Amino acid sequence: MTQAELRLCSLLLQEHFGEIVEKVGNSLLRTGPRPLRLLVGDTGLLPDQVKKALCVLLQHDLVRYEVQPRGSVEYEARSERILRILRYPRYIYTAKTLYGDPGELLVEELLLHGHLSMSCAVARVADRLTETMEDGKTMDYAEVSGTFVRLADTHFIRRCPMVPENPRNAAEPPPPAPALAIADRDMYVVPRLSLAGKGKRRRSCDEEEDGQRKAKRQKQEGGSSEPPPDDGIYWQVNLERFHQHFRDQALVSAVGSRMDQTSSEVVRTMLRMSEVTTASGASHTQPLSSNEIFRALPAGYNIGKQVLDQYLALLADDPLEFVGKSGDSGGGTYTVNLHKALASLATATLESIVEERFGSRCARIFRLLLRKKHLEQKQVEDFAMIPAKEAKDMLYRMLSENLVSLQEIPKTPDHAPSRTFYLYTVNVAAAARMLLHRCYKSAANLMERRQHETRENKRLLEKSQRVEAILASMQATGAEEEQLREVEEMLTGPERQQLENLKRNVNKIDASENQVDETIFVLESFIESTVKRP
Repeated sequence: MTQAELRLCSLLLQEHFGEIVEKVGNSLLRTGPRPLRLLVGDTGLLPDQVKKALCVLLQHDLVRYEVQPRGSVEYEARSERILRILRYPRYIYTAKTLYGDPGELLVEELLLHGHLSMSCAVARVADRLTETMEDGKTMDYAEVSGTFVRLADTHFIRRCPMVPENPRNAAEPPPPAPALAIADRDMYVVPRLSLAGKGKRRRSCDEEEDGQRKAKRQKQEGGSSEPPPDDGIYWQVNLERFHQHFRDQALVSAVGSRMDQTSSEVVRTMLRMSEVTTASGASHTQPLSSNEIFRALPAGYNIGKQVLDQYLALLADDPLEFVGKSGDSGGGTYTVNLHKALASLATATLESIVEERFGSRCARIFRLLLRKKHLEQKQVEDFAMIPAKEAKDMLYRMLSENLVSLQEIPKTPDHAPSRTFYLYTVNVAAAARMLLHRCYKSAANLMERRQHETRENKRLLEKSQRVEAILASMQATGAEEEQLREVEEMLTGPERQQLENLKRNVNKIDASENQVDETIFVLESFIESTVKRP
Protein backbone atom coordinates (compact mmCIF):
# COMPACT_ATOMS: atom_id res chain seq x y z
CA MET A 1 0.00 0.00 0.00
CA THR A 2 1.42 3.39 -1.04
CA GLN A 3 1.88 6.35 1.31
CA ALA A 4 -0.72 8.34 -0.67
CA GLU A 5 -3.36 5.62 -0.17
CA LEU A 6 -2.50 5.32 3.55
CA ARG A 7 -2.80 9.10 4.04
CA LEU A 8 -6.14 9.25 2.20
CA CYS A 9 -7.54 6.26 4.17
CA SER A 10 -6.51 7.93 7.47
CA LEU A 11 -8.18 11.21 6.50
CA LEU A 12 -11.40 9.43 5.46
CA LEU A 13 -11.55 7.43 8.69
CA GLN A 14 -10.89 10.52 10.81
CA GLU A 15 -13.50 12.63 9.02
CA HIS A 16 -16.27 10.00 9.16
CA PHE A 17 -15.59 8.08 12.40
CA GLY A 18 -13.30 10.19 14.64
CA GLU A 19 -9.78 9.94 16.04
CA ILE A 20 -10.04 6.62 17.96
CA VAL A 21 -11.36 4.66 14.96
CA GLU A 22 -8.78 6.38 12.72
CA LYS A 23 -5.96 5.32 15.08
CA VAL A 24 -7.10 1.66 15.10
CA GLY A 25 -7.67 1.65 11.32
CA ASN A 26 -4.31 3.30 10.66
CA SER A 27 -2.54 0.70 12.80
CA LEU A 28 -4.15 -2.16 10.83
CA LEU A 29 -3.37 -0.49 7.48
CA ARG A 30 0.32 -0.05 8.39
CA THR A 31 1.01 -3.42 10.03
CA GLY A 32 -1.37 -5.83 8.31
CA PRO A 33 -3.49 -8.52 10.06
CA ARG A 34 -3.17 -8.36 13.87
CA PRO A 35 -4.89 -9.88 16.93
CA LEU A 36 -6.62 -7.65 19.48
CA ARG A 37 -3.77 -7.89 22.02
CA LEU A 38 -1.14 -6.48 19.63
CA LEU A 39 -3.59 -3.86 18.38
CA VAL A 40 -4.11 -2.56 21.94
CA GLY A 41 -0.34 -2.38 22.47
CA ASP A 42 0.33 -0.62 19.16
CA THR A 43 -2.38 2.05 19.49
CA GLY A 44 -1.91 2.75 23.22
CA LEU A 45 -5.70 2.84 23.66
CA LEU A 46 -7.77 1.05 26.29
CA PRO A 47 -8.92 -2.47 25.29
CA ASP A 48 -12.56 -1.36 25.53
CA GLN A 49 -11.91 1.56 23.13
CA VAL A 50 -10.17 -0.73 20.60
CA LYS A 51 -13.07 -3.22 20.78
CA LYS A 52 -15.63 -0.48 20.14
CA ALA A 53 -13.55 0.91 17.24
CA LEU A 54 -13.34 -2.59 15.71
CA CYS A 55 -17.12 -2.97 16.13
CA VAL A 56 -17.63 0.26 14.13
CA LEU A 57 -15.18 -0.84 11.40
CA LEU A 58 -16.77 -4.32 11.16
CA GLN A 59 -20.27 -2.79 11.06
CA HIS A 60 -19.25 -0.74 8.00
CA ASP A 61 -17.39 -3.67 6.38
CA LEU A 62 -14.08 -1.76 6.55
CA VAL A 63 -12.33 -4.58 8.45
CA ARG A 64 -12.48 -8.37 8.07
CA TYR A 65 -11.55 -11.00 10.64
CA GLU A 66 -10.18 -14.52 10.35
CA VAL A 67 -9.85 -17.32 12.91
CA GLN A 68 -6.28 -18.67 12.96
CA PRO A 69 -5.49 -22.41 13.32
CA ARG A 70 -4.42 -21.87 16.95
CA GLY A 71 -7.74 -20.25 17.84
CA SER A 72 -6.78 -16.55 17.89
CA VAL A 73 -8.73 -14.02 15.79
CA GLU A 74 -6.84 -11.62 13.50
CA TYR A 75 -8.29 -8.40 12.12
CA GLU A 76 -7.34 -6.96 8.72
CA ALA A 77 -8.20 -3.53 7.28
CA ARG A 78 -9.79 -3.43 3.81
CA SER A 79 -8.04 -0.45 2.25
CA GLU A 80 -9.93 -0.70 -1.06
CA ARG A 81 -13.25 -0.53 0.85
CA ILE A 82 -12.11 2.46 2.98
CA LEU A 83 -11.25 4.39 -0.19
CA ARG A 84 -14.85 3.87 -1.39
CA ILE A 85 -16.01 6.32 1.32
CA LEU A 86 -14.83 9.05 -1.08
CA ARG A 87 -17.51 7.84 -3.55
CA TYR A 88 -20.46 7.88 -1.11
CA PRO A 89 -21.99 11.12 -2.52
CA ARG A 90 -21.98 9.59 -6.00
CA TYR A 91 -23.75 6.42 -4.80
CA ILE A 92 -26.44 8.50 -3.09
CA TYR A 93 -26.93 10.80 -6.11
CA THR A 94 -27.22 7.80 -8.45
CA ALA A 95 -29.88 6.23 -6.20
CA LYS A 96 -31.80 9.54 -6.27
CA THR A 97 -31.57 9.69 -10.08
CA LEU A 98 -32.84 6.12 -10.52
CA TYR A 99 -35.32 5.75 -7.64
CA GLY A 100 -36.19 9.25 -6.42
CA ASP A 101 -36.10 10.53 -2.84
CA PRO A 102 -36.96 7.19 -1.13
CA GLY A 103 -34.10 5.46 -3.01
CA GLU A 104 -31.69 8.27 -2.12
CA LEU A 105 -32.50 8.14 1.59
CA LEU A 106 -32.48 4.31 1.75
CA VAL A 107 -28.97 4.18 0.29
CA GLU A 108 -27.88 7.09 2.53
CA GLU A 109 -29.19 5.32 5.68
CA LEU A 110 -27.49 2.03 4.72
CA LEU A 111 -24.17 3.81 4.07
CA LEU A 112 -24.52 5.82 7.29
CA HIS A 113 -25.18 2.77 9.49
CA GLY A 114 -23.14 0.13 7.61
CA HIS A 115 -26.06 -2.29 7.56
CA LEU A 116 -29.71 -2.21 8.66
CA SER A 117 -32.75 -4.48 8.64
CA MET A 118 -35.43 -3.71 6.06
CA SER A 119 -38.08 -2.74 8.66
CA CYS A 120 -35.66 -0.35 10.42
CA ALA A 121 -34.47 1.28 7.15
CA VAL A 122 -38.04 1.75 5.86
CA ALA A 123 -39.19 3.30 9.16
CA ARG A 124 -36.22 5.71 9.28
CA VAL A 125 -36.69 6.85 5.67
CA ALA A 126 -40.46 7.26 6.05
CA ASP A 127 -39.89 9.45 9.14
CA ARG A 128 -37.30 11.57 7.33
CA LEU A 129 -39.55 12.06 4.28
CA THR A 130 -42.53 12.94 6.53
CA GLU A 131 -40.38 15.67 8.18
CA THR A 132 -39.94 17.40 4.80
CA MET A 133 -43.65 17.23 3.86
CA GLU A 134 -46.33 19.81 4.56
CA ASP A 135 -48.30 19.60 7.81
CA GLY A 136 -50.96 16.91 7.67
CA LYS A 137 -49.14 14.83 5.02
CA THR A 138 -47.17 11.66 5.81
CA MET A 139 -45.10 9.11 3.88
CA ASP A 140 -46.57 5.62 3.73
CA TYR A 141 -44.30 2.68 4.65
CA ALA A 142 -45.62 0.74 1.63
CA GLU A 143 -44.16 3.26 -0.84
CA VAL A 144 -40.71 3.18 0.79
CA SER A 145 -40.72 -0.64 1.05
CA GLY A 146 -41.63 -0.81 -2.67
CA THR A 147 -38.50 1.20 -3.49
CA PHE A 148 -36.48 -1.08 -1.18
CA VAL A 149 -37.70 -4.15 -3.12
CA ARG A 150 -36.79 -2.50 -6.45
CA LEU A 151 -33.28 -1.72 -5.16
CA ALA A 152 -32.87 -5.39 -4.15
CA ASP A 153 -34.30 -6.68 -7.46
CA THR A 154 -31.75 -4.63 -9.42
CA HIS A 155 -28.97 -5.77 -7.00
CA PHE A 156 -28.11 -2.26 -5.74
CA ILE A 157 -28.51 -3.57 -2.19
CA ARG A 158 -27.86 -7.09 -0.90
CA ARG A 159 -28.20 -9.14 2.25
CA CYS A 160 -25.29 -9.38 4.68
CA PRO A 161 -23.76 -12.79 5.44
CA MET A 162 -25.31 -14.48 8.50
CA VAL A 163 -24.32 -17.09 11.06
CA PRO A 164 -25.41 -20.47 9.58
CA GLU A 165 -28.24 -22.15 11.46
CA ASN A 166 -26.44 -25.50 11.84
CA PRO A 167 -27.19 -27.27 15.14
CA ARG A 168 -24.02 -27.32 17.25
CA ASN A 169 -23.10 -30.08 19.66
CA ALA A 170 -23.57 -28.80 23.22
CA ALA A 171 -20.35 -30.50 24.33
CA GLU A 172 -18.25 -28.59 21.78
CA PRO A 173 -16.92 -25.19 22.84
CA PRO A 174 -18.22 -22.25 20.78
CA PRO A 175 -15.83 -20.97 18.06
CA PRO A 176 -13.79 -17.84 18.93
CA ALA A 177 -15.56 -15.97 16.10
CA PRO A 178 -18.62 -16.91 14.01
CA ALA A 179 -18.16 -17.92 10.35
CA LEU A 180 -20.61 -15.79 8.36
CA ALA A 181 -22.02 -17.07 5.05
CA ILE A 182 -24.92 -16.57 2.66
CA ALA A 183 -25.99 -18.56 -0.41
CA ASP A 184 -25.98 -16.74 -3.77
CA ARG A 185 -29.65 -17.53 -4.31
CA ASP A 186 -30.61 -15.78 -1.03
CA MET A 187 -28.46 -12.67 -1.50
CA TYR A 188 -31.24 -10.54 -3.08
CA VAL A 189 -34.34 -12.25 -1.62
CA VAL A 190 -36.47 -9.71 0.24
CA PRO A 191 -38.38 -11.08 3.27
CA ARG A 192 -42.16 -10.86 2.95
CA LEU A 193 -43.16 -8.21 5.45
CA SER A 194 -46.47 -6.44 5.83
CA LEU A 195 -45.06 -3.05 6.79
CA ALA A 196 -48.15 -1.00 7.59
CA GLY A 197 -47.77 2.49 8.95
CA LYS A 198 -46.81 6.05 8.18
CA GLY A 199 -43.81 8.23 8.92
CA LYS A 200 -43.78 10.17 12.19
CA ARG A 201 -42.67 13.74 12.76
CA ARG A 202 -40.20 14.65 15.49
CA ARG A 203 -41.88 15.52 18.74
CA SER A 204 -41.30 18.66 20.77
CA CYS A 205 -38.91 18.56 23.75
CA ASP A 206 -41.72 18.06 26.35
CA GLU A 207 -43.31 15.22 24.37
CA GLU A 208 -39.90 13.62 23.90
CA GLU A 209 -39.21 13.72 27.66
CA ASP A 210 -42.63 12.14 28.36
CA GLY A 211 -41.88 9.40 25.82
CA GLN A 212 -38.47 8.71 27.39
CA ARG A 213 -40.03 8.49 30.88
CA LYS A 214 -42.65 6.02 29.60
CA ALA A 215 -40.00 3.89 27.89
CA LYS A 216 -37.89 3.89 31.07
CA ARG A 217 -40.88 2.87 33.19
CA GLN A 218 -41.74 0.02 30.77
CA LYS A 219 -38.15 -1.19 30.90
CA GLN A 220 -38.15 -1.19 34.72
CA GLU A 221 -41.43 -3.12 34.75
CA GLY A 222 -39.88 -5.76 32.51
CA GLY A 223 -42.07 -5.05 29.50
CA SER A 224 -40.23 -5.45 26.19
CA SER A 225 -41.48 -4.91 22.67
CA GLU A 226 -41.39 -7.97 20.44
CA PRO A 227 -38.61 -8.12 17.82
CA PRO A 228 -39.44 -7.15 14.21
CA PRO A 229 -40.32 -10.04 11.83
CA ASP A 230 -37.07 -9.60 9.87
CA ASP A 231 -34.84 -9.52 12.96
CA GLY A 232 -31.37 -10.83 12.08
CA ILE A 233 -31.72 -10.18 8.31
CA TYR A 234 -29.50 -7.20 7.53
CA TRP A 235 -28.91 -5.36 4.27
CA GLN A 236 -25.96 -3.40 2.91
CA VAL A 237 -25.21 -1.38 -0.24
CA ASN A 238 -23.78 -3.45 -3.12
CA LEU A 239 -20.93 -1.16 -4.23
CA GLU A 240 -19.88 -3.44 -7.14
CA ARG A 241 -23.34 -3.04 -8.70
CA PHE A 242 -23.05 0.76 -8.47
CA HIS A 243 -19.60 0.54 -10.09
CA GLN A 244 -21.09 -1.54 -12.89
CA HIS A 245 -23.71 1.19 -13.41
CA PHE A 246 -21.02 3.94 -13.48
CA ARG A 247 -19.00 1.91 -16.00
CA ASP A 248 -22.06 1.41 -18.22
CA GLN A 249 -22.87 5.14 -18.08
CA ALA A 250 -19.28 6.00 -19.09
CA LEU A 251 -19.44 3.54 -22.02
CA VAL A 252 -22.78 4.91 -23.25
CA SER A 253 -21.48 8.49 -23.00
CA ALA A 254 -18.29 7.56 -24.94
CA VAL A 255 -20.30 5.90 -27.74
CA GLY A 256 -22.66 8.90 -27.87
CA SER A 257 -19.79 11.40 -28.25
CA ARG A 258 -18.04 9.24 -30.87
CA MET A 259 -21.10 8.40 -32.99
CA ASP A 260 -24.62 9.63 -32.23
CA GLN A 261 -27.49 9.39 -29.75
CA THR A 262 -29.09 6.34 -31.40
CA SER A 263 -25.84 4.34 -31.26
CA SER A 264 -25.49 5.14 -27.55
CA GLU A 265 -29.12 4.06 -26.96
CA VAL A 266 -28.42 0.71 -28.71
CA VAL A 267 -25.40 0.14 -26.43
CA ARG A 268 -27.42 1.27 -23.37
CA THR A 269 -30.12 -1.29 -24.24
CA MET A 270 -27.51 -4.07 -24.59
CA LEU A 271 -25.96 -3.18 -21.23
CA ARG A 272 -29.35 -2.92 -19.52
CA MET A 273 -30.39 -6.37 -20.82
CA SER A 274 -27.27 -8.02 -19.40
CA GLU A 275 -26.63 -5.87 -16.28
CA VAL A 276 -27.86 -8.48 -13.78
CA THR A 277 -26.56 -11.56 -15.65
CA THR A 278 -23.02 -10.25 -16.30
CA ALA A 279 -20.46 -10.64 -13.49
CA SER A 280 -18.64 -7.48 -12.34
CA GLY A 281 -15.22 -8.74 -13.58
CA ALA A 282 -16.43 -10.24 -16.89
CA SER A 283 -14.59 -9.23 -20.07
CA HIS A 284 -17.75 -9.39 -22.25
CA THR A 285 -21.49 -9.10 -21.68
CA GLN A 286 -23.75 -12.06 -22.44
CA PRO A 287 -24.33 -12.54 -26.23
CA LEU A 288 -27.57 -10.91 -27.38
CA SER A 289 -29.30 -11.50 -30.71
CA SER A 290 -30.32 -8.65 -32.97
CA ASN A 291 -33.99 -9.64 -32.54
CA GLU A 292 -33.74 -9.49 -28.71
CA ILE A 293 -32.10 -6.04 -28.85
CA PHE A 294 -34.81 -4.80 -31.25
CA ARG A 295 -37.61 -5.94 -28.91
CA ALA A 296 -35.90 -4.35 -25.86
CA LEU A 297 -35.35 -0.89 -27.41
CA PRO A 298 -37.20 1.95 -25.59
CA ALA A 299 -40.64 2.81 -26.93
CA GLY A 300 -39.53 6.31 -27.97
CA TYR A 301 -37.01 4.98 -30.53
CA ASN A 302 -39.01 4.22 -33.66
CA ILE A 303 -36.21 2.69 -35.73
CA GLY A 304 -36.78 -0.33 -37.94
CA LYS A 305 -35.09 -3.68 -37.68
CA GLN A 306 -33.00 -2.98 -40.79
CA VAL A 307 -31.75 0.35 -39.39
CA LEU A 308 -30.85 -1.37 -36.09
CA ASP A 309 -28.83 -4.01 -37.98
CA GLN A 310 -26.95 -1.21 -39.76
CA TYR A 311 -26.17 0.47 -36.42
CA LEU A 312 -24.98 -2.82 -34.94
CA ALA A 313 -22.77 -3.49 -37.98
CA LEU A 314 -21.37 0.05 -37.70
CA LEU A 315 -20.59 -0.44 -33.98
CA ALA A 316 -18.98 -3.85 -34.65
CA ASP A 317 -16.76 -2.37 -37.43
CA ASP A 318 -15.62 0.62 -35.30
CA PRO A 319 -11.84 0.55 -34.55
CA LEU A 320 -12.49 0.97 -30.80
CA GLU A 321 -14.35 -2.40 -30.82
CA PHE A 322 -16.78 -1.50 -28.04
CA VAL A 323 -19.26 -3.93 -29.63
CA GLY A 324 -18.23 -7.25 -31.16
CA LYS A 325 -20.12 -9.79 -33.28
CA SER A 326 -20.02 -13.27 -31.72
CA GLY A 327 -22.30 -15.28 -34.04
CA ASP A 328 -24.95 -15.22 -36.81
CA SER A 329 -27.93 -16.85 -35.09
CA GLY A 330 -31.09 -14.78 -34.48
CA GLY A 331 -30.10 -12.12 -37.00
CA GLY A 332 -26.56 -11.96 -35.53
CA THR A 333 -25.44 -12.08 -31.87
CA TYR A 334 -23.50 -9.20 -30.36
CA THR A 335 -21.60 -8.55 -27.12
CA VAL A 336 -20.14 -5.43 -25.50
CA ASN A 337 -16.38 -5.84 -25.01
CA LEU A 338 -16.05 -4.34 -21.53
CA HIS A 339 -12.27 -4.68 -21.16
CA LYS A 340 -11.52 -2.99 -24.50
CA ALA A 341 -14.01 -0.25 -23.65
CA LEU A 342 -12.32 0.36 -20.27
CA ALA A 343 -8.90 0.45 -21.98
CA SER A 344 -10.20 3.08 -24.43
CA LEU A 345 -11.64 5.18 -21.57
CA ALA A 346 -8.36 4.99 -19.61
CA THR A 347 -6.34 5.89 -22.72
CA ALA A 348 -8.59 8.89 -23.40
CA THR A 349 -8.09 10.00 -19.76
CA LEU A 350 -4.29 9.74 -20.14
CA GLU A 351 -4.40 11.74 -23.40
CA SER A 352 -6.51 14.44 -21.73
CA ILE A 353 -4.08 14.71 -18.77
CA VAL A 354 -1.06 14.95 -21.12
CA GLU A 355 -2.78 17.71 -23.11
CA GLU A 356 -3.70 19.68 -19.98
CA ARG A 357 -0.22 19.44 -18.45
CA PHE A 358 2.09 19.64 -21.47
CA GLY A 359 0.02 21.14 -24.30
CA SER A 360 -1.44 19.95 -27.60
CA ARG A 361 1.93 19.17 -29.25
CA CYS A 362 2.88 16.74 -26.47
CA ALA A 363 -0.57 15.19 -26.76
CA ARG A 364 0.06 14.70 -30.49
CA ILE A 365 3.32 12.83 -29.75
CA PHE A 366 1.58 10.79 -27.02
CA ARG A 367 -1.26 9.75 -29.39
CA LEU A 368 1.31 8.90 -32.06
CA LEU A 369 3.18 6.58 -29.67
CA LEU A 370 -0.10 4.94 -28.65
CA ARG A 371 -0.95 4.26 -32.30
CA LYS A 372 2.50 3.19 -33.55
CA LYS A 373 3.57 1.39 -30.30
CA HIS A 374 7.38 1.86 -30.71
CA LEU A 375 9.19 4.77 -32.40
CA GLU A 376 12.72 6.19 -32.49
CA GLN A 377 13.21 9.88 -31.78
CA LYS A 378 13.78 10.69 -35.48
CA GLN A 379 10.59 8.86 -36.43
CA VAL A 380 8.64 10.83 -33.79
CA GLU A 381 9.94 14.10 -35.27
CA ASP A 382 8.97 13.07 -38.82
CA PHE A 383 5.53 11.60 -38.05
CA ALA A 384 4.48 14.39 -35.65
CA MET A 385 5.96 17.09 -37.91
CA ILE A 386 7.62 18.83 -34.96
CA PRO A 387 11.18 20.31 -35.02
CA ALA A 388 13.90 18.02 -33.59
CA LYS A 389 14.76 20.27 -30.63
CA GLU A 390 11.11 20.64 -29.52
CA ALA A 391 10.34 16.94 -30.02
CA LYS A 392 13.38 15.93 -27.93
CA ASP A 393 12.39 18.35 -25.14
CA MET A 394 8.77 17.11 -25.10
CA LEU A 395 9.79 13.43 -25.10
CA TYR A 396 12.21 13.96 -22.21
CA ARG A 397 9.60 15.87 -20.20
CA MET A 398 7.08 13.04 -20.61
CA LEU A 399 9.84 10.50 -19.88
CA SER A 400 10.75 12.28 -16.62
CA GLU A 401 7.06 12.16 -15.59
CA ASN A 402 6.89 8.39 -16.41
CA LEU A 403 4.18 8.93 -19.03
CA VAL A 404 6.37 7.40 -21.76
CA SER A 405 9.17 4.84 -21.38
CA LEU A 406 12.39 4.16 -23.28
CA GLN A 407 13.20 0.67 -24.51
CA GLU A 408 16.76 -0.28 -25.50
CA ILE A 409 17.28 -2.85 -28.26
CA PRO A 410 21.04 -3.56 -28.67
CA LYS A 411 22.48 -4.82 -31.99
CA THR A 412 25.50 -6.32 -30.18
CA PRO A 413 25.90 -7.94 -26.71
CA ASP A 414 28.06 -5.06 -25.38
CA HIS A 415 25.10 -2.59 -25.39
CA ALA A 416 27.23 0.11 -27.01
CA PRO A 417 25.10 3.28 -27.44
CA SER A 418 26.17 3.69 -31.07
CA ARG A 419 24.92 0.18 -31.85
CA THR A 420 21.63 0.34 -29.89
CA PHE A 421 18.11 1.30 -30.95
CA TYR A 422 16.31 3.57 -28.45
CA LEU A 423 12.57 3.22 -28.90
CA TYR A 424 9.96 5.35 -27.14
CA THR A 425 6.74 3.61 -26.12
CA VAL A 426 3.73 4.08 -23.82
CA ASN A 427 3.04 1.48 -21.16
CA VAL A 428 -0.63 2.34 -20.56
CA ALA A 429 -1.00 0.15 -17.44
CA ALA A 430 2.13 1.63 -15.76
CA ALA A 431 1.10 5.20 -16.66
CA ALA A 432 -2.42 4.54 -15.31
CA ARG A 433 -0.97 3.27 -11.99
CA MET A 434 1.26 6.33 -11.69
CA LEU A 435 -1.65 8.70 -12.37
CA LEU A 436 -3.89 6.78 -9.95
CA HIS A 437 -1.26 7.33 -7.24
CA ARG A 438 -1.29 11.07 -8.05
CA CYS A 439 -5.09 11.14 -7.90
CA TYR A 440 -4.97 9.68 -4.37
CA LYS A 441 -2.52 12.44 -3.40
CA SER A 442 -4.79 15.09 -4.95
CA ALA A 443 -7.86 13.76 -3.11
CA ALA A 444 -5.96 13.79 0.22
CA ASN A 445 -4.71 17.37 -0.45
CA LEU A 446 -8.26 18.53 -1.22
CA MET A 447 -9.60 16.99 1.99
CA GLU A 448 -6.85 18.62 4.06
CA ARG A 449 -7.52 21.97 2.38
CA ARG A 450 -11.25 21.73 3.14
CA GLN A 451 -10.53 20.87 6.78
CA HIS A 452 -8.10 23.82 6.99
CA GLU A 453 -10.68 26.25 5.55
CA THR A 454 -13.31 25.04 8.06
CA ARG A 455 -10.86 25.18 10.96
CA GLU A 456 -9.73 28.74 10.14
CA ASN A 457 -13.35 29.98 10.10
CA LYS A 458 -14.63 27.86 13.00
CA ARG A 459 -15.65 30.82 15.19
CA LEU A 460 -17.55 32.48 12.34
CA LEU A 461 -19.36 29.24 11.42
CA GLU A 462 -20.44 28.69 15.05
CA LYS A 463 -21.74 32.28 15.24
CA SER A 464 -23.66 31.81 11.97
CA GLN A 465 -25.24 28.58 13.28
CA ARG A 466 -26.27 30.31 16.52
CA VAL A 467 -27.92 33.17 14.60
CA GLU A 468 -29.77 30.70 12.33
CA ALA A 469 -31.01 28.73 15.38
CA ILE A 470 -32.27 31.92 17.09
CA LEU A 471 -34.03 33.02 13.87
CA ALA A 472 -35.69 29.61 13.44
CA SER A 473 -37.01 29.58 17.04
CA MET A 474 -38.26 33.19 16.74
CA GLN A 475 -40.04 32.47 13.45
CA ALA A 476 -41.68 29.41 15.06
CA THR A 477 -43.03 31.62 17.90
CA GLY A 478 -44.28 34.27 15.43
CA ALA A 479 -41.80 37.09 16.10
CA GLU A 480 -42.15 40.46 14.36
CA GLU A 481 -40.19 41.41 11.26
CA GLU A 482 -38.21 44.10 13.12
CA GLN A 483 -37.05 41.63 15.79
CA LEU A 484 -35.93 39.18 13.11
CA ARG A 485 -33.99 41.96 11.35
CA GLU A 486 -32.21 42.83 14.60
CA VAL A 487 -31.07 39.22 15.04
CA GLU A 488 -29.90 39.04 11.41
CA GLU A 489 -27.76 42.17 12.01
CA MET A 490 -25.74 40.24 14.61
CA LEU A 491 -23.70 39.11 11.56
CA THR A 492 -21.88 42.14 10.13
CA GLY A 493 -21.40 42.81 6.40
CA PRO A 494 -17.72 41.71 6.30
CA GLU A 495 -18.63 38.52 8.22
CA ARG A 496 -21.35 37.69 5.69
CA GLN A 497 -18.87 38.26 2.87
CA GLN A 498 -16.37 35.98 4.59
CA LEU A 499 -19.06 33.29 4.96
CA GLU A 500 -19.95 33.56 1.26
CA ASN A 501 -16.28 33.17 0.30
CA LEU A 502 -15.95 30.14 2.59
CA LYS A 503 -19.04 28.46 1.10
CA ARG A 504 -17.81 29.13 -2.42
CA ASN A 505 -14.35 27.70 -1.66
CA VAL A 506 -15.76 24.60 0.06
CA ASN A 507 -18.16 24.00 -2.86
CA LYS A 508 -15.24 24.24 -5.30
CA ILE A 509 -13.22 21.76 -3.23
CA ASP A 510 -16.20 19.35 -3.04
CA ALA A 511 -16.69 19.55 -6.82
CA SER A 512 -12.96 18.94 -7.35
CA GLU A 513 -13.09 15.88 -5.05
CA ASN A 514 -15.93 14.43 -7.14
CA GLN A 515 -14.05 15.07 -10.39
CA VAL A 516 -10.88 13.44 -9.00
CA ASP A 517 -12.96 10.45 -7.90
CA GLU A 518 -14.38 10.07 -11.43
CA THR A 519 -10.82 9.86 -12.77
CA ILE A 520 -9.89 7.40 -9.98
CA PHE A 521 -12.86 5.22 -10.95
CA VAL A 522 -11.86 5.03 -14.64
CA LEU A 523 -8.20 4.24 -13.85
CA GLU A 524 -9.07 1.68 -11.13
CA SER A 525 -11.57 -0.09 -13.38
CA PHE A 526 -8.99 -0.33 -16.18
CA ILE A 527 -6.25 -1.65 -13.84
CA GLU A 528 -8.65 -4.23 -12.34
CA SER A 529 -9.64 -5.39 -15.84
CA THR A 530 -5.97 -5.96 -16.79
CA VAL A 531 -5.36 -7.93 -13.55
CA LYS A 532 -8.47 -10.09 -13.86
CA ARG A 533 -7.89 -10.91 -17.52
CA PRO A 534 -7.02 -14.64 -17.84
